[in-house]
Amino acid sequence: MNATIDISYNQILTLLQQLPVRSQLKIGKALTRPNVRAELNRFLDTFQTNELSEDEILAEVKAVRRERYAAKN
Repeated sequence: MNATIDISYNQILTLLQQLPVRSQLKIGKALTRPNVRAELNRFLDTFQTNELSEDEILAEVKAVRRERYAAKN
């Protein structure tokens, strides 16, 4: 048997504020986690590229480190 209740945002907020802090934090994490994952996936998809290989990136990092080390000494 399913039941539905019409409840406003303010009513939900009032109920949540009556919970212990730990319970509030658990609910906050449960609500936030899927959104953070979705944002991260969208961010990674935006910057994904097939133009550079991992070897090319590593070679560039090593070259920059050599230059910085040489400039420091």
